[in-house]
Amino acid sequence: MTIAEKQERLRPIRCFVLDMDGTIYLGNRLFPYTPDFLRAVTSSGRDYCYFTNNSSKNAQAYLEKLSAMGIPVPPEKMLVSNGVLLRWLNQNRPGISVYVVGTPALEADFRQAGLSLNDRNPDAVVLGFDTTLTYEKLEKACRFIREGCAFYGVNPDWNCPTENGFLPDCGSIAALITASTGVSPEFFGKPSRHTLEYLLAKTGCREEELAIVGDRLYTDIQIAQGTKVTSILVLSGETQPEDLKTSEIQPDLVCRDLEELSSLL
Repeated sequence: MTIAEKQERLRPIRCFVLDMDGTIYLGNRLFPYTPDFLRAVTSSGRDYCYFTNNSSKNAQAYLEKLSAMGIPVPPEKMLVSNGVLLRWLNQNRPGISVYVVGTPALEADFRQAGLSLNDRNPDAVVLGFDTTLTYEKLEKACRFIREGCAFYGVNPDWNCPTENGFLPDCGSIAALITASTGVSPEFFGKPSRHTLEYLLAKTGCREEELAIVGDRLYTDIQIAQGTKVTSILVLSGETQPEDLKTSEIQPDLVCRDLEELSSLL
């Protein structure tokens, strides 16, 4: 695809939805080209927001992290997979009680949204990227699921990229629970339709006006498959060029990083 063809593909875009880990930073290291990219988006008359599948933290934690990196963000621009599940539960299962296998930040999001946390006889088990995971939590979750509780996963990611390699993420923990119980969760983060509907509602964009930018084929890119959303893969995180050769999931555009994407704006 030529530069002119890439620019034409970007012409209808009104809002860029930016992944975080592996896209704008890695671990605690902000990519040096990220501020220039954000300025380029604004200068082009477009908008942007952030969306992360990482359910180990809440929006406030990410706002503080980005602020410390020199990128102040209005709260409405910081979207987290936690919010997708919370919105769906409040719309579809109001009054539900849940057993949350997650960090204190995820639990706090559920309390703030008015949902009841229950570690004795819940209606559903909610699994997040739990960096405070214990065997006791796993045992309870498996027992509740065997007893008939619904099983919801916040995000399906297998690994979380860090400066020191990859950490087992929510999808990997879910695989352990599924192996024990035979029950697979319904996931709500990227690439689920739940997330796409959430993004369209939050941005006010039509599908053809939205571009999702990220480093993972099976989440950031797959969410756009079969829709009019433009998917843009950056090679600054998990996905490597050789992965594209064998993947059934293919992006609309591939850029080395946000610096290359900036040049197209």
